[in-house]
Amino acid sequence: MSRARHKPATPEARPATPAVIPDVRPGQSIELLKELHILTRDGKLNQDSRRKLKQVYHLYNFIEPLLDEVMSARGDLTLADHGAGKSYLGFILYDLFLKALASGHIYGIETREELVAKSRELASRLGFERMSFLNLSVEDSMRSAELPERIDIVTALHACNTATDDAIRFALEKHARFIVLVPCCQAEVAATLRKHKNDSFGRTPLSELWRHPIHTREFGSQITNVLRCLLLESHGYQLTVTELVGWEHSMKNELIIARATGQRRGNARERLEQILAELNLDDLRERFVY
Repeated sequence: MSRARHKPATPEARPATPAVIPDVRPGQSIELLKELHILTRDGKLNQDSRRKLKQVYHLYNFIEPLLDEVMSARGDLTLADHGAGKSYLGFILYDLFLKALASGHIYGIETREELVAKSRELASRLGFERMSFLNLSVEDSMRSAELPERIDIVTALHACNTATDDAIRFALEKHARFIVLVPCCQAEVAATLRKHKNDSFGRTPLSELWRHPIHTREFGSQITNVLRCLLLESHGYQLTVTELVGWEHSMKNELIIARATGQRRGNARERLEQILAELNLDDLRERFVY
């Protein structure tokens, strides 16, 4: 008796195998990478997008151990990305870490309503159910019932000017275990240095450090982060301050990671107040001393 021969499956009948894209981690959402413009619309990497992807993974390598530590201790985690913009960082962290887990929640906090709406739509489309996007000011976010009383990790990636300080205030209010900051443009301290420049010339020879406009801008940016570090140390955080990526990629390159230890650096507040007085920055005392 003849046996029926099975016809080989046609290419259309075979299950689709996801294309392997060099440099992209297995299991990562290709649709997300396209939305973030890390992959081109046809799913390719060009030189610019390959550089972006490298930066994304480099930042993730800093944050992943913090996520692991919280999950190991609690079996759950809450993370708030403050000044989230398009929620670039939150989506990447969810895709690379939380997506494979049964618990954990990421909140994106942003004041621009249209960006919040776009992030909600993208999370829904990707099935990222444990992401929430809130259209809140910093003051509202500290009191909102839409957020838990305590947040384990607070991030702020390229939050411009005083938005990084808003993220710090939020993190301190929420008793965050970790704070991860990549500050962006910082104009407030430079503007105050410029405002009091003539008076400063008569008070301290250190005013030569910001006599020229380009030095005012760069010195102001440097001092801003120094004051932020002292503020965090005065609230019981231990700091790691390092480069995020090579300077050839970005001048907005400083990464500040703060770990809550409960041990306040004894002279941090005193040093902070001395710097404000010495550099004629007393106008900013309310922002940096609390």
